[in-house]
Amino acid sequence: MDNETGDRVNTVERVEAAYARIAGADRPEVWISLREEADARAEAARVQTRLDAGEDLPLAGLVFAAKDNIDVAGLPTTAGCPSYAYTPDRDATAVARLRAAGAVCLGKTNLDQFATGLVGTRSPYGAVRAAADPARVSGGSSSGSAVAVALGIADFALGTDTAGSGRVPAALNGIVGIKASLGLVPVDGVVPACPSYDCLTVFAPDLAGAAAAMRVMTGPADDPASRDRPADVPLAAPPAARAAVPTGANLARLDPELRPLWDAALARFAAAGTELVPVDVQPLLDAALLLYEGALVAERYAAFGAHIDARPGDADPIVAEIVRGADKFTAADLVADQQRLRAARRRAADLLDGFDALLLPTAPLHPTIAEVRADPIAVNAAMGTYTNFVNLLDMAAVAVPAGTAGTKGFGLSVIVPAFHDQVALDLAARYQDVPAPLLAPAGAELVVFGAHLTGMPLNHQLTDLGARFDGEVATAPAYRMYALDTTPPKPLVVRAEDGASLPGERWLLSPAALGAFLTALPAPMTLGSVELADGTWTTGFVANAPSGIDITGEGGWRSHRAA
Repeated sequence: MDNETGDRVNTVERVEAAYARIAGADRPEVWISLREEADARAEAARVQTRLDAGEDLPLAGLVFAAKDNIDVAGLPTTAGCPSYAYTPDRDATAVARLRAAGAVCLGKTNLDQFATGLVGTRSPYGAVRAAADPARVSGGSSSGSAVAVALGIADFALGTDTAGSGRVPAALNGIVGIKASLGLVPVDGVVPACPSYDCLTVFAPDLAGAAAAMRVMTGPADDPASRDRPADVPLAAPPAARAAVPTGANLARLDPELRPLWDAALARFAAAGTELVPVDVQPLLDAALLLYEGALVAERYAAFGAHIDARPGDADPIVAEIVRGADKFTAADLVADQQRLRAARRRAADLLDGFDALLLPTAPLHPTIAEVRADPIAVNAAMGTYTNFVNLLDMAAVAVPAGTAGTKGFGLSVIVPAFHDQVALDLAARYQDVPAPLLAPAGAELVVFGAHLTGMPLNHQLTDLGARFDGEVATAPAYRMYALDTTPPKPLVVRAEDGASLPGERWLLSPAALGAFLTALPAPMTLGSVELADGTWTTGFVANAPSGIDITGEGGWRSHRAA
């Protein structure tokens, strides 16, 4: 049986290999609670039984780790604070969906306490060291999850992200991190940090693995923060994408040793066909300050401040200082900052209007553990320079590795508006020169035969609507094609008893995009049901009566135009 990553797997063998890797890695600080191997092996055997019975389990044979602020039934949830621990009797919705799809959870990973930090050192369970250099930080707060993936223990791992915790550790450890639009992945069963801006994220070695897990977790649930994709969601990045990039002044905090990696990454994006336009993104970086320096920190106090007040000795001193900082703000201050945030969202939309994405370094530096301990607040604040604003401004991001400078890990983030997640994934895939995995729902199908084919004059009418190319097709041998005298030239396809099989292309569109496409069609063009060579029916260009010159014998529109 193959899983979604295309590998033939045996679930029990994969679990055994993971535990052998845990023993060999000698990184105890990665885990807060690890399942007994026999328990995980038994679950893997049940998955294998389901596979053998013919069940479709897209994640079968994969093992994962969950950050210890995410509920896994039967394992304690500590949020990095032992006195906070409780043992849930049910999985978080996202975890339940992964297990239903065949993935086996290995255990719960270490984190910056209460998911407050971007360094991975604020934990009573120990500082999580970077995968490649134990002297350097792993990045937080989803530190253990990222390192479990980077060390090859887990096929993917769950993190959470409020200020960058699902992206910074990816950059520092050379892996992929997907931070979907807020609400796409349910967060019930997740200990809140800032409930208005929390989301659940995925780490994996590559885009395909991360997207496979994210695809399974995505979808509305009985969760007040849950959102569904809108009807007009784009299903692809445009062929000629435009991306905003920061000006030199915006890169003042970037470590000079990492600057060549950033320049090389931009060159690679440009070579992949993305137009890069410098934009002063300082307004976005300024908005990021609201998360910790403004009254929005009251959300953290509301989430776990009472526990810290009741047991001050159990709190990491830096975490306690941040959360108690909410004391100086009033309710009026919070309302004022929420209004500032609304204005910042409007300004961000205007600033990035006309762009498909924003490219930024994921983190500006990769410090050592000693450097963080010497100046814990300032170094941590610097780590969030390019990530803190994303959730505040309701955006999505895909973080991909971009090389190393010595043992310093570096990555870049493709940042997009809410629900443009697939656009970010496509651009990241172009940068990495790998096939782009599908993250968004499949959408409505449309088969085209003429001027809307790839490379033809009207193809832009599809790509402008965020349509996604889904491969070449052929009709059943029951259609005839006629050339119309139009500008630009177009064919007419008619079902006929003496017809032939015609070549075409299948495209995927959001429901709203298909409606917009239909309403813009000029007569006599229309959409109807088309029978394909495999006997299935789909939507495509058809007409009820012939018109123009019969070109059926030429073998399709491309052959006709070439002739």
